[in-house]
This record gives sequence, structure tokens and C-alpha cells, in this order.
Amino acid sequence: MNKMRTSLVFFIFTMIFFYLPLLVLIIYSFNSGKTMEWKGFSLQWYRELFLHSDRIWESFRYSIVIAIISGVISTIIGTLGAIAIQWYDFKLRNFLKTVSYLPLVIPELIMGVSLLIMFATVKFKLGLTSIFIAHTTFNIPYVLLIIMSRLDEFDYSIVEAAYDLGATERQTLFKVVIPALLPGIISGFLIAVTLSFDDFVATFFVSGPGSSTLPLRIFSMVRLGVNPAINALSVLLIGISIILTFSTKKIQKDIIK
Repeated sequence: MNKMRTSLVFFIFTMIFFYLPLLVLIIYSFNSGKTMEWKGFSLQWYRELFLHSDRIWESFRYSIVIAIISGVISTIIGTLGAIAIQWYDFKLRNFLKTVSYLPLVIPELIMGVSLLIMFATVKFKLGLTSIFIAHTTFNIPYVLLIIMSRLDEFDYSIVEAAYDLGATERQTLFKVVIPALLPGIISGFLIAVTLSFDDFVATFFVSGPGSSTLPLRIFSMVRLGVNPAINALSVLLIGISIILTFSTKKIQKDIIK
């Protein structure tokens, strides 16, 4: 009983630690003043965000476009790579399986520096394209890991049944394997999009002039002082994240059914 109470206390403390800053941020997005002193309820920072923050929205568009495209590409590569590594026997199979985990444990600072050196070596112009390449590179291992975990629980008998019924390897892949892996594929895509949208360290190294994503834009604004319009934007992002989370959960349940 005491262990249960201790666990509950730690759980409640952890939840407060995680969510109290978000609650404070939401409250102060409606503060009429610029400081942490409460000056009264106001929607002026939301008006400021929507009417006078063109650079923020430009960076937001960059982040969304890069996140979605890199998420799609890394999901396709990660899914096909996981299927190949898990089910096919070839010489470099174990080597590729081990190497695919390295980006998960290598510090992101090292990843950013190494990508910058690579781009400088091949004289590749830094900008949105270099950011996209970097994000796709570090997203693939995450998708790969998720799909491989899903494949560990995969019932291979349905693949054998498809072959027995005359299905080709391609038909089996697209009509049997991928539909069965769809919940994992969706999860991998969402994680890739989230990691890309939130990334700061690697993006900082590989971004060029005029290619600031939202995290870089927020960082440059915070250095000059906290702009309450950022609070308003954060509240909108929290709302979008909650809606997407519940929507995706419902979609995954419908797929499983």
C-alpha cells in the first residue's frame, strides 16, 4: 500500500512538473503586459501574432513543409529498410542493423557538426534543402526502430497464406504487409514530423540565410527579450498537437478494428 502511495506521489509530482509550465504559458498568453506581472486579460498578443508577425508565419511554413516532406520520405525509407533487414538474409544485414541504431545514441550536436562539414566539403549551399536532408537523415533510424518493433510481433503466416493463394511478392507487400504495419507506419511518420518540427541543434548548423525554421526564429527572438506573441503561438501549437494526438489515436483504433 505504501509503495502504491509513493508511486502515486511521484506520478503526481512528475505531471505537475511537466504541465505546470504549460499552464503558466497559456495563462500569460492572455496577459496584456509584456512582463510576468499580470496586467489584465487581453487578446492583443493573438492579434499581434496573426496581424503583425509575418516572419513567424514564414518560419512556421518552412517548418511544416520540411517536417511533412522529410516525414514522408523517412517513413518510406525506414519502412522498406525495416522489412528488408528483418526478413531478408544478406551479407551486410547485421552490420546495417547495428549501424542504423548509431544516430539514436550519437549526440545531436555531433550530428549537426558532421552534416555541416559534409555540406561544406561538397560545397552544398546551406538552406531549406540542407535542412530537409539533415532532418530526413536523423528521422530514418527512429522510423526504422518503430517498424522493426512492429515486425517482431508480426504474424508471418498471413504472408505465407498470401503466397499460397498466388500473390506475388509485390502484391503481398502492398496488400498484406503494409496494411498490417499501418499503425506502426503512422506512429513512425508522426514521430518523424514531430522531431523535424521541433529540431533546433542540427537545424542551427545546416541552415543558411533566409531559411530559419520556427525553432530558430523563436530562439533569435528570445535572445532579444521574451515576445508574448510567442506565448500565443505556443498555445495554438499545443491545441493543434492535442487535436492531432486524439485524431490519430482514433484513426489507429479504426485501422486495428
